[in-house]
Amino acid sequence: MSQLTEQFGRDNISPTPKNERSMTLFSTFTLWLAANVVITSIMTGMLFVPDLSIQNAMLAILIGSAIGAVPLILTGLIGTRTGLPTMVVARAAFGHKGAILPALVNTLVLIGWSWIQAYMAGLSLNYAIEYATGYSNIDLFVILTELLVVAITIYGHRGVESIEKWVSVAMLVLSAVVFYKLFTAYEVSSLIEMEISENPGITAIIAFDIVVATAFSWMSSVCDFNRHCRSEKSSLWGTYLGYLLASLIAMGLGAVVSGFSIVNNMEQTYDPTVLLAEYGFGFAAAIVVFLSVLSTNVMALYSATMSLMNVFPKTNFWKPIIALGIVCTLGTLLKESLMTNFFDFVLLVGNLFIPVFAIILVDYFLVKRSRYDAEDIAFDRQGLYRYQGGFNLVAYIAYAIGAVFAYYFTNVHPLSMGATILTFVLSGILYYGLMGVSGQLSGRQDQDADSQAKLGA
Repeated sequence: MSQLTEQFGRDNISPTPKNERSMTLFSTFTLWLAANVVITSIMTGMLFVPDLSIQNAMLAILIGSAIGAVPLILTGLIGTRTGLPTMVVARAAFGHKGAILPALVNTLVLIGWSWIQAYMAGLSLNYAIEYATGYSNIDLFVILTELLVVAITIYGHRGVESIEKWVSVAMLVLSAVVFYKLFTAYEVSSLIEMEISENPGITAIIAFDIVVATAFSWMSSVCDFNRHCRSEKSSLWGTYLGYLLASLIAMGLGAVVSGFSIVNNMEQTYDPTVLLAEYGFGFAAAIVVFLSVLSTNVMALYSATMSLMNVFPKTNFWKPIIALGIVCTLGTLLKESLMTNFFDFVLLVGNLFIPVFAIILVDYFLVKRSRYDAEDIAFDRQGLYRYQGGFNLVAYIAYAIGAVFAYYFTNVHPLSMGATILTFVLSGILYYGLMGVSGQLSGRQDQDADSQAKLGA
């Protein structure tokens, strides 16, 4: 057993030294491209049509992704500068003990994502196998999918990076072929002139809000991977361009496929593979959709493991992966009930985590003036981030108000413009203001930041 575990990844929550970092601009770009050209993003694009015209849907996707990716890359930059995983970075704002709750919640949220995505991957794999052999067994292929996810993730971040490169190339090729087929086989004018819903459930501003929230949903994971970037340029541009292109491809494909399917009276379904089969891409689409979801699920399991290791830092990397893999495998068997609550789940992520990362960004860039001591965040040797008994009560107050605001104006009294950006801005302003009132703006801003030199040593 010991010989086997020696081959597994040895990832931990210590700051990643610069000389051990492996992600270039290209590998960062392909990682975030592969992570987001995924079936859940395609489903999001499908949701917008016919409530919106194809023009307005694409505009909402473009603007929402371009704006939503900015906080994402800034959060990733913190990971690159400190070399720390996301939930360990959260200790600087919430305190060493205070960051435990966000880490546990993040673990649960990522398990939920894993359930949904493993089920969708299992559906695609089942479609491909049934197409080729006539054999169908969704439960079996869902379980096999999650076992494969565990088998890849257990080798650490290098295993994740390797699969993303291949998947991103496959998705780019398939997407180009699908778009070419659609726009040559059908009249583009019919898509542009398609009648929109008389009583749309989604307006352009709500679509924009959903797209922004989708970008924000990655903030809880971004440092887990960008801590391995070799340079800040790789982190910023690789993440931004990879995410933006992926969103345009995936959500745009969903909107276009949904539009043409309506125009041509095809079956309406949440599974894009079924619709793509109508266009002659069934087998190929099933395989590539399976690979894309597999790659995203690998990232979800890896980040869930990093979050859990923030709570149990002395745990060997492979142990939480095995435990979480079992939980994720069992959860995927919920199947259809997962899909009926998919967008409620997306909104829940927003309610829980938008305030968290507004606070982290304000803490790093404004309160601490881009100065974090990575070693003390990880090991608490000087007590720079202990606050009140290990908890920053100011962060918790700002978080609670922001989360309640998000929940109320998303679920109880939805705003016509959505609540994502308002929640983000409100939470950040509250945190900065309360830190000032409590007298914590001064004193901590001049912390020793020699951890950057330590990382390069």
